[in-house]
Amino acid sequence: MPDQTRPRRSRAAMTYDQMLERVRYEGAYPTRERAQQAVRTVLDALGRQLTADERRDLAPRLPVEAALALTASDPATEQLTGWEFVKDLAARTGATPATTRWDTGAVLAPLCALAGPDLLARLLQRLPDDYALLFGQARLRLPQPAA
Repeated sequence: MPDQTRPRRSRAAMTYDQMLERVRYEGAYPTRERAQQAVRTVLDALGRQLTADERRDLAPRLPVEAALALTASDPATEQLTGWEFVKDLAARTGATPATTRWDTGAVLAPLCALAGPDLLARLLQRLPDDYALLFGQARLRLPQPAA
């Protein structure tokens, strides 16, 4: 039986170097190494919040190095809200929540383009509402009728 955790062959629209340059630009990082560190930590954390099917669908759209970071860890047993995601990642890396939020946005911006609108919509549909802001997307809710 094939290993479900390994990413399928990449069909990425950009190379890893292009992705790092985009993250470096989005995050205003002084070095490529700092951008690479952000990519690895954010994608590893995001991979823990996605289901196996979602990871399997997203990984081939990423450059191989990014796909490996996304699939490096097993999915978490408990889903975090967007804010909990940022706080958890900050605790894991020793960074401040503000810096971690910045890193998250810098990495997830190019991820939106790579995922494509359909897959991105599916991911955001299943994740808690506040993840949309982490991806740089607005999530509007229709008013609920009064009970």
